[in-house]
Amino acid sequence: MAQQDRPARHFETELVQGGTLRSQFSETSEALFLTQGHVYESAEQCERRFLGEDPGFIYARFSNPTVGMFERRIALLEGAEAARATATGMAAVTAALMGLTRAGDHVVAAQALFGSCRYVVEEHLPRFGVESTLIDGTNLAAWRAAVRPNTKVFFLESPANPTLEVIDIAAVAKIAKEVGAFLVVDNVFATPLWQKPLALGADCVTYSATKHIDGQGRCLGGVILGSEKFINDHVHTLLRQTGPAMSPFNAWVLLKGLETLAIRVERQTRTAATLADWLAESAKVTKLIFPGRKDHPQAEIIARQMGGPSTLIALEVQGGKAGAFHFLNALKIFRISNNLGDAKSLAVHPATTTHQRFSPEVRAAMGVGDGLVRLSVGLEHPEDLKADLAAALAAV
Repeated sequence: MAQQDRPARHFETELVQGGTLRSQFSETSEALFLTQGHVYESAEQCERRFLGEDPGFIYARFSNPTVGMFERRIALLEGAEAARATATGMAAVTAALMGLTRAGDHVVAAQALFGSCRYVVEEHLPRFGVESTLIDGTNLAAWRAAVRPNTKVFFLESPANPTLEVIDIAAVAKIAKEVGAFLVVDNVFATPLWQKPLALGADCVTYSATKHIDGQGRCLGGVILGSEKFINDHVHTLLRQTGPAMSPFNAWVLLKGLETLAIRVERQTRTAATLADWLAESAKVTKLIFPGRKDHPQAEIIARQMGGPSTLIALEVQGGKAGAFHFLNALKIFRISNNLGDAKSLAVHPATTTHQRFSPEVRAAMGVGDGLVRLSVGLEHPEDLKADLAAALAAV
């Protein structure tokens, strides 16, 4: 039965079954195809394969059976027509933006971005003649005001890293369509479980599969999703010719991660909500941001845009950098790491890590203060995590 002909299935079923391709041995678990190339029955078939007239695999830089399974499964989860896997999340973001732009084009992006994403927009693209403007992404008027005749792309993260700022994706998508721009959304913090940017009007979604999709700190990966036309016109050839390919082994690991994504993220989100409410009562926490709380600045948008909050919490502790360091150094279960979405609870000080290259003024404009700590909540028992945080706050 063709994929498009079978009955629609629930998210959880697709996480386990979607996109599976079995070999002649009818294995239960997805096969791991560790091969660089493939052979052909004839020179004529090889020619047809390279012309795209004969479906099949050619070379691991172009495609691979295991990587193909991962792409089909994540596309089903996202509600996308097509997906292309990449070596890392940043490879996905970079390829998506570079595939859409040429010298003379202009990009408008929300200023609250992961440090590497902002580097691509602010420093990398301009090297190739692509101008960029950074704005307050929560201000819809700012998106309109930043548009130029050569604006080609809108780019945003929502929720943003690390401030958990949330942007009205549907409203920004409407503006993008009015001005003839493509909207690219990095959906890492929401995961495909809690937010569907394509359904909200985005043209492209990117993920660092390193985060929740793997969820167990094992490997790197990224993915770009969109319509078949979008992928074919703007992504496919760039990836094929420049080579930021995902390894088959990493694709196999990520397929295993997808099987438990819903279970992990639902549990981590519930625990994060419990901890956020508890942390908000601490006198040593001067600011707390969590998408599931009514005091979030964009609570109304979250209620209609997201199916759930996040596994991330942003908090500021007393004492600026020194207070944050005392807090981090006293943690025993939460471990200091710049990763997120892991089964293990992690904590990081963005001002000295992911956003350290920015000036204090730029960090302040992004909402990254010296006392800001980002917590990634894992699968440990909530009471143990609460006790760990209480001991750390006592050290501030």
